[in-house]
This record gives sequence, C-alpha cells and structure tokens, in this order.
Amino acid sequence: MTDFHGVFPYLVSPIDPTGQIRTNVLEKLCDDLIASGVHGLTPLGSTGEFAYLNAAQRTAVVETTIAAARRRVPVVAGVASTSTADAVAQARAYQKLGADGILAILEAYFPLPDGGVEAYFRAIADAVDIPVVIYTNPQFQRSDLTLDVIERLAAHPRIGYIKDASTNTGRLLSIINRCGDRIKVFSASAHIPAAVMLIGGYGWMAGPACIIPRQSVALYQLGRAKRWDEAMVLQRKLWRVNEAFARFNLAACIKAGLAIQGYDVGDPVPPQAALTAEQRKVVEGILRDAE
Repeated sequence: MTDFHGVFPYLVSPIDPTGQIRTNVLEKLCDDLIASGVHGLTPLGSTGEFAYLNAAQRTAVVETTIAAARRRVPVVAGVASTSTADAVAQARAYQKLGADGILAILEAYFPLPDGGVEAYFRAIADAVDIPVVIYTNPQFQRSDLTLDVIERLAAHPRIGYIKDASTNTGRLLSIINRCGDRIKVFSASAHIPAAVMLIGGYGWMAGPACIIPRQSVALYQLGRAKRWDEAMVLQRKLWRVNEAFARFNLAACIKAGLAIQGYDVGDPVPPQAALTAEQRKVVEGILRDAE
C-alpha cells in the first residue's frame, strides 16, 4: 500500500467565467507545489469547491492533477456525494484515471444513522484497490463519523488514513488511542499541525499549504525531527494563515492568496463570493509575514 505522509495541499479548482477548468493554471500550480517539496496533492478537497462543480469539471480537475504530478508525488482525489452509488462510481473512475488514493467525503441532506455513515465509506473502500482516506468535518457535514464508526472502518484493509477537521485535537488523540497503527491521522487547517504531529499525526491535508508550501514542508520536517521548540516558533508564525482560513470562505481565501502570488485561478464558484478588497489586504499582509 502507498504510504501517505507529510504535506498534501488541498488544491483549488481554477475556473474561468464560462465554467471551464483552467488546466494550464492548475498544471503550473501542481508543478510549483511539487518543486516546493510537498509530499502529495489532493484535488477536490474542501478548498477545491467539490460541492460547487459538475461531474465534467471534477473529472477535469482530477485528470489534470494526475497528469501534472507525473508520479512524482501521490494524488489523493476527493470523492463526495449524497448517494453511495454515485460516490462509488466517482472512486472507480478516479482510480482508472490513475489516482493513488481516494479522499472519501460524505455529503448528507437528511441526517444518517451510524450504520448508514459506515456503509457509505465501506462501499467506497470496497470498490477500489487503492488506499482510502476517510474525511470528517463536523462543521459542514450533517452526519459525522463517530469514534465507534472510525474504529470499525479502521479494520478495513484499504482504509488506512483519516483527515479530521473537527477542531477538537483531543478527538484526534482518542482516534490514535483507539485505532493505533491501523489508521494514520492527518491534521486539517482547523488544528495546529505541530501539535497534531506531537501526538502522533502523519501530516497535514489542508488548503493553506497551497499558499505556504515551503513553510508547511519545513514545519513538517521539524516535527518529524522532533525539534519541537523550533517547530513551535514556525507554527506561531504560520498560525495567522489558519486563522484567515477559518475567518473567510475557504476557496475565496486561498484563491485570493494564489492570485496575489501570480496564479490566475479565478473567483470562487457562485453563489460564493470573492474576498473584498479589504479582506484581500489582510491575506496580502499574512503572506508577507509568512515569508
């Protein structure tokens, strides 16, 4: 099984006003992120606006990312749906395109019992031959993964990772204590990555890594080396990026940051709104400080 660890930026989905994916922009972003030392790429995470794209747009994003990566780093493609059958079809299609892993996301209109949540993730993992990262984000998901469900899913041979965006770092320690080596924990921007690595996390899957990739990789390397004093100096410096991510629309924040850095990624998909001029100045200041 492919070993996922380190910094996996949640890629934005660059889109022009007609709805076409700007593949050349996405290719350049992938190239530059890999050159910055990231350990993997994740198209169609939350920052990738998966909930706002149609099937053709999602496929174009995944296909472009896989082609741009050229096997230099693993690509873990986001799969999300309210329907189990649709999620399974997406996962199979992305594996066929060459994805190295699947980030499984549950969308829910009606609330689901634990059995339904577990069955959704299990069906995705049963449908593919590549590793599956289960994703939990209570802020946005109507039906979350409980600790009991996570522990049962960790026994599945292809479910080896969880990306948790709960903001509850104690929950991450509970997952680690319950599941041990059966499931590896990745931090989200909602957590303090250095703290997650201290308790046994394996890295960071998050949008801010798109705009501060070198700094994110440096933070990971300090954590791996257990140089915690240095890690916390850098972590304190970078935390303002996470704060901005929590304060503004996810895609709008990272797309604004990338635009400031020269990437023509376009605006968030409506009805989301781009950052205001004042908000953009905040992001500019944060990027200056991060350098």
